[in-house]
Amino acid sequence: MKTTQFLKAAGGIACVVFALNAGAQTNSAASSSGATDTSVGQKVDDSAVTAKVKAELLSAKNVKSTHIHVKTRGGVVSLTGTVPSAEDKTAAAEVAKEVSGVASVKNHLKISAK
Repeated sequence: MKTTQFLKAAGGIACVVFALNAGAQTNSAASSSGATDTSVGQKVDDSAVTAKVKAELLSAKNVKSTHIHVKTRGGVVSLTGTVPSAEDKTAAAEVAKEVSGVASVKNHLKISAK
């Protein structure tokens, strides 16, 4: 009877140790591989930055286009769409750069033919 209880306890302890060891290996492999998983907080921050940039572009007097699409990932804002002139393209990037939380701006705006 005591042998059976001892074996059950030893087996349970072995399972726990194995599970903890496997978890530790998984965590150290992910951290040493340089994995860049985005967290929920980062996605919320990016969404907030996108919303701020869109609002600033809509209220900017020196940007004459409502056809600008904004995406943010890791604080990097990407502008796509069309604007009527090179001045509007430059102004849109400048407006986006001034928004809090923007690390950099990738300006992929196209100038529409008149």
